[in-house]
Amino acid sequence: MPTTAYQIDVIKAFNDNYIWLLRNQQYAVIVDPSDANVCINYLKQHGLILTDILITHHHHDHIGGLSTLIEYNEQRDQATRVYAPKLNEISGTTHPLVGNETIVLEQFNTTFKVIALPGHTLGHIGYVDDASLFCGDTLFSAGCGRLFEGTPAQMSQSLAQLAQLKDTTKVYCSHEYTLANLTFALMVEPNNLDILNYYNQVVEARKQDKTTLPSTIGLEKTINPFLRCHLPQIQQAASDYKNAIITTSIETFAAIRQWKDNV
Repeated sequence: MPTTAYQIDVIKAFNDNYIWLLRNQQYAVIVDPSDANVCINYLKQHGLILTDILITHHHHDHIGGLSTLIEYNEQRDQATRVYAPKLNEISGTTHPLVGNETIVLEQFNTTFKVIALPGHTLGHIGYVDDASLFCGDTLFSAGCGRLFEGTPAQMSQSLAQLAQLKDTTKVYCSHEYTLANLTFALMVEPNNLDILNYYNQVVEARKQDKTTLPSTIGLEKTINPFLRCHLPQIQQAASDYKNAIITTSIETFAAIRQWKDNV
């Protein structure tokens, strides 16, 4: 039997949100349901029973459809397990999480580890198994989330945790920001051919309205400036931006994040 027994489908919502749906022939698990209507339509179209919802953080564009999905299941006498950050006391949560827990999804023959990822928000969490990472707005392809609640040190540590995952781990983040992020990455590392080559691929993909996700941890370590803050060339770029001498990963991250915020 394979390590995991599910496939991952993408449901597009709003302008650039991605809702990830894990499924087999009968059951479904939804990650960050921003829009209930598109989720319900998908469940009905494919004849799937929703059993679990995984929430990464409390922002409305990640939980906006949660209450309606719970009601949808209640009308069908179907219980809904809702995993969500404990810190934010999100209504409907059945399993409040802080990180370092495990979630067993028996219907998919897999176990997810819960990772605390403070930075974008203080309660932000991620879910990872042997093959896949669902990281909300912590790590984007070629980028990372803004610091709405956390500190540069917290976000830097969260990203460092993710960089330690297997290179083959697929990265399922929640927004289609890849092209804009690569444009900025080329500002930071204009001579990085990995970024330039991938930028060209993404331009063509987006012309055809193709999603650029999932990424992989291995790819992100070559193209994502926020995972490369330990490297001399990134620290030099940060120093040039701040007109100061920067030599630590956290200072570099803070400078690059500020730079990105102001582009």
